[in-house]
Amino acid sequence: MKVRLAVDIGGTFTDVAVEKPDGARVTAKVLTTPRAPEEGVLAGLAEALSSAQVSPADIGVIIHGTTLATNALIERRGAKTALLTTEGHRDALEMAYENRFEQYDINIDRPKPLVPRWLRLPVRERMNWKGEALIPLDEESVRACLPVLEKEGVESLAIGFLHAYANPAHEQRAAEIVAAARPDLSISLASEVAPEIREFERLSTAVANAYVRPLMEAYLRRLEGELKARGFDCPFLLITSGGGLTTLETAARFPIRLVESGPAGGAVLAAAIARDLGEASLVSFDMGGTTAKLCLIDDFEPETARTFEVDRSYRFKKGSGLPVRIPVIEMVEIGAGGGSIAHVDGLKRLQVGPESAGSEPGPACYGRGGARPAVTDADLALGKIDVARFAGGRVALNREASLIAIGKEVGAPLNFNEEMAAYAIAEVVDENMAAAARAHAVERGQDIAARAMIAFGGAAPLHAARLAEKLGLRKVIVPEGAGVGSAIGFLLAPAAYEVVRSRPMRLDAFEAGSVEILFAEMRREAEAVLRAAAPGAKLTETRRAYMRYVGQGHEIAVSLDPAMLGGADAAEKLGGAFEAAYVALYGRAIPEMGVEVLTWSLTLSGPRPALPAAPAEPKKRERRAEESRVVYDASENTPLDYGVFERAALAPGDMIEGPALIVEDQTTTVVSSAFNARVDARGNLILERRAG
Repeated sequence: MKVRLAVDIGGTFTDVAVEKPDGARVTAKVLTTPRAPEEGVLAGLAEALSSAQVSPADIGVIIHGTTLATNALIERRGAKTALLTTEGHRDALEMAYENRFEQYDINIDRPKPLVPRWLRLPVRERMNWKGEALIPLDEESVRACLPVLEKEGVESLAIGFLHAYANPAHEQRAAEIVAAARPDLSISLASEVAPEIREFERLSTAVANAYVRPLMEAYLRRLEGELKARGFDCPFLLITSGGGLTTLETAARFPIRLVESGPAGGAVLAAAIARDLGEASLVSFDMGGTTAKLCLIDDFEPETARTFEVDRSYRFKKGSGLPVRIPVIEMVEIGAGGGSIAHVDGLKRLQVGPESAGSEPGPACYGRGGARPAVTDADLALGKIDVARFAGGRVALNREASLIAIGKEVGAPLNFNEEMAAYAIAEVVDENMAAAARAHAVERGQDIAARAMIAFGGAAPLHAARLAEKLGLRKVIVPEGAGVGSAIGFLLAPAAYEVVRSRPMRLDAFEAGSVEILFAEMRREAEAVLRAAAPGAKLTETRRAYMRYVGQGHEIAVSLDPAMLGGADAAEKLGGAFEAAYVALYGRAIPEMGVEVLTWSLTLSGPRPALPAAPAEPKKRERRAEESRVVYDASENTPLDYGVFERAALAPGDMIEGPALIVEDQTTTVVSSAFNARVDARGNLILERRAG
């Protein structure tokens, strides 16, 4: 039993959580250092270890999540990348889905491909969908690309051939030829990065992996070296977008799997708290400095997906980004964070985000050169933030600078005073988040108002009560250490790895034997990763088939019992499982329609770290504030006296009548006049709507 440590790099802050063997946690929050992210990580580690009074030798494992891969894609800061692809298919990246995600915009703006056309190089070869070679690989056409790679100074190469998910032989041979001539070149094979059907998504994912791989691999190696130099002699694991832990070697090879690693940690935390409290239906709300993320938790598990979009060009509009085909926790993400910048457009409309001030220069109140008002400036102007306690007192805030920026950029154009302008900023950002949450739930046939909310991240507790009012929620849970919630979630994630293979197969021509051989191959691949990430751990296998009615465009996930594929009635059992899943989603089945499987997946996972047993429910007692502060209350639309409480001074059973502020080092929980709060046996803050 050793100390465990988690680090989460966000767009504005880097969060650190230290967990001791007795379950006690110490946290730290420092500003992210975008030019050299490891500097922020090391500064946060030093601060957290000092506060926890432990040394590097005491650490048993380091778990890391980061937005660096995402930021590199968004900011186009990756390596100079080329693509080798099947002759005649070099334009697949630009043709995309051949549709318009914004139907009536004649000036539609698509994201530019990561590889320009002159670096998308055709190779003569062709496989059919069964993996049979129709045209053998022309090795001379591969060698003919080498001078172009050299002349253009290409640093990373993606190789993606048609139907290579069924037979990767041509991709592998092309990689051998290139590697022999350019051993320094980073090479990503689509058949390894995303071995699934659908050419555009597979190519997009392989190119994105190649684009960020040199940057991410160099960063991870630098950080690994710095940690060893400081005496950290322990496993170094990365959290993936699907919420599982993997090794540094796997992360360096497939960094595209890290694009949503930070938010995934938050969803893992929310699911763990849901299980602990017996709340089967929740919405998690994670608001940091740059974005807000909302995720639905059902039956104590976060919703998952197979595809994620990066760098959406139309205000986070679906279809306007770069698709990556990876296992990911499904969530809606919008440009609404503490650093989201407010401005008035040409039509005199107040807009908040998606542009963010980040950590450099940051909101106006940071005093680091930012002159435009951000959400944090509005929260400070409204009295929600304690100047002396922000980020544990390590970031000095200037309220006067916030008022000046708000007055100039928002107040003057709208003819509002500073307080009303700040209130307008807060209301707009809260309504943006509420609208995103409603749409996300409705798309899945869910009633958002029937859920409780878990709020974490540096800015979420400041906005959770008002967001809950807008959504009609009656309960908000703010866990201990909410300000660094994603980092704490890393400590609750199991080691896990998913392997996916596309092998189209109709149920009326089902071959159980070939499917079992395929699953055995997938298990060996996943086990090789898991044995390195969690040596000696007992592994749990989960199987899924992605199925559809013949003729449909997309498939649904169907959970498989390993015994389902055995016996002469395997196809019948598989068809029954599909029909049950289809009815659960759409309310009815389609009679007399053929069914087919497109893709198979296998996930291996180690044991999930469990929270310690909950203590007995505490005796309730009312707490009265010894100090107060005037805060503009959105529920009453007027300034009110808010009682101020130190969260560290509260004990299980304490009850607080709203309005109140509950202050801690990494965040502040706003208990509006519409809510009361109590501290449960675990130390969670439970905000509940007041009667009437």
